[in-house]
Amino acid sequence: MPQRLPVVLSIAGSDSGGGAGIQADLKTFHAFGTFGTTAVTAVTVQDTRGVAGVHPVPLDVVRAQIRAVAEDLPPAACKTGMLATAELAGAVAAAIREYSLPNYVLDPVMVATSGDRLLDRDAERTIVNELLPLTALATPNLDEAAILAGFPVEDPSGMRRAAAVLVERGAGAALLKGGHLNSAEIVDVLFDGREWHEWRRPKLDTTNTHGTGCTLSSAVAAGLAHGRPLRNAVEDALGYVQRAIRHAPGLGSGHGPLNHMVPARE
Repeated sequence: MPQRLPVVLSIAGSDSGGGAGIQADLKTFHAFGTFGTTAVTAVTVQDTRGVAGVHPVPLDVVRAQIRAVAEDLPPAACKTGMLATAELAGAVAAAIREYSLPNYVLDPVMVATSGDRLLDRDAERTIVNELLPLTALATPNLDEAAILAGFPVEDPSGMRRAAAVLVERGAGAALLKGGHLNSAEIVDVLFDGREWHEWRRPKLDTTNTHGTGCTLSSAVAAGLAHGRPLRNAVEDALGYVQRAIRHAPGLGSGHGPLNHMVPARE
């Protein structure tokens, strides 16, 4: 019999520009040899230059999408991206609990690469209180980590402190992404409550970074769906994102998309 294709569920917003959101998630799932499914939480009007509109999907429709996937195509892993409102975040948390969705990766999408805000401020508390304790991994960037941890995160020391706080607040593990560090080097820090792991690499001089967070969290979820240990899934994902940036197709006039067709693993 053929090997079963792992199913991964993305609960996230749609990006009309195709570089982020569920579009990036599905491309990443495919690259990692998993079957992607979706529950669309919001429809955005955006391209590489910015976000012109955010239109949340009704709560009952989001719930119905998750139920349809969970009952017929049980995911081996899931991730969340843009949740837009506190009500949506709460409904998604309830659905993850109800259907016992495994290997949950939280990408706390708050601000787009362009600087446009994608999450209501009153939803931040819902993410910390309801979603964070359900996670196998949270993947905040520095700005998101500062919001979730409650203090500025500006250097590797602050990243470690924030990662520890997120785990104390219930996260299974925290991956602090250092792409916004003010240095020539990117540092990514992973803490699972017991062990620390750190990756360092030169920062690429590029504006082709649209959808990096979505792609990274999806790659980790796909790795977990395949049964990869967390550290290996994270390492695979970081390498994939770096290659996808390096070989970006150069589309658009703003923050361009990645090249999701690069190999998942070297």
